[in-house]
Amino acid sequence: MDELADRISQVLQCPVTIEDANHRLLAYSTHDERTDQARISTIIGRRVPEKVINQLWKEGTIPALLSTKEPIRVKNMAEIGLGHRVAISIWKQEEVLGFIWAIEIDRSLTDEDLALLKKAAQSAKNKLLQLRTRKNRKEERSQEFFWKLLTGHLHIHEEIMNHFQSLQITPASTYGLLVFQFQQNITNKEEQNISYSLKTNQRLKIMLSTIDCNQLILLISADSIQNPFEELSEFAQLFIHKMKERYRITGITPVFSSIYNDYSTITKAYNETLEVLSIKHQFPDETKNIYTYQKLGIYQFFHILLEKRKHEQYENYSLRMLREYDEKHNSNLIETLDVFLSKDTNINDAAKELNVHANTLNYRLKRIAEIGGVDFKDPNQKMTLYIDLKLQKYQRI
Repeated sequence: MDELADRISQVLQCPVTIEDANHRLLAYSTHDERTDQARISTIIGRRVPEKVINQLWKEGTIPALLSTKEPIRVKNMAEIGLGHRVAISIWKQEEVLGFIWAIEIDRSLTDEDLALLKKAAQSAKNKLLQLRTRKNRKEERSQEFFWKLLTGHLHIHEEIMNHFQSLQITPASTYGLLVFQFQQNITNKEEQNISYSLKTNQRLKIMLSTIDCNQLILLISADSIQNPFEELSEFAQLFIHKMKERYRITGITPVFSSIYNDYSTITKAYNETLEVLSIKHQFPDETKNIYTYQKLGIYQFFHILLEKRKHEQYENYSLRMLREYDEKHNSNLIETLDVFLSKDTNINDAAKELNVHANTLNYRLKRIAEIGGVDFKDPNQKMTLYIDLKLQKYQRI
């Protein structure tokens, strides 16, 4: 591949780089010292800097490269250290395998040069196919290993470490699981777009990844991160933004586990994410800003509390009296109480949610206190009412 890059550079008389489809550097011409900052950063980091990739998306360069087999001229972008260059995609049928970039430093490439660049892209195809075959084998082994971890089939520390070593993956001392749930099953094309977004990410280290129907599951290194939950949240929002902006994929729900240091407990971390997804589905409004198991609060214990209530055949007297009153008078005192408690007993916020005047809400609260025997100054009673209201909703779902 290095020889090919040097040969293309000699023919075109300009510096050349060859990248895979995820903008990882495969080869670069070595005999020509003329260059620009973007190329220097790419060579040093062995990948195109993320700020350069983002700008090329915004300018329409990468979308163009993903839709044509013709060379694309790229204008100078001084703000990201990118000089004038010509790029061409390396294709196998309808799939892009990689890119060739030629920097125009002293002269612009002629039509004849562009024709030669197209031939170079053809020559590079077989070499990239060979690389992809080896990469695919490794990814298959990685996904098999990941599923063994997720399902608890690997739990001996030494055995787990041996798998990491055989895959040439350095395990982090601390980790978290990040799960993105899509609205529908992920298609092959969407899987390619997801893979591209993950592999061009330079914010977090992703050790392992896999897709299960409509879920993308990631094993994330938490090493050297001061605020893991904050970083995971920011990464998740950035990923969702890019999927919407670049591929028009919307409605993605992110959740993540607690932070662990024992890889034999990955099953526990995975179950945490599934629990968060289940609760968010059942209580979308109450949990719309909750993404991690650590912040589920009382919702962590709902299944235990529900079993206790069923076993004891318990019924909240205050709620029964209010429900009977609502049914008899076609009123909505139960809804009023639910909203009031959910808004942390804030009159103005609850009134706004219920679309009523604050005075109207105060009147309803007095009726709730009278009919249900509710003391709004008693935090224990308020908490019990809040839990029982949510449990009733949980049970109906």
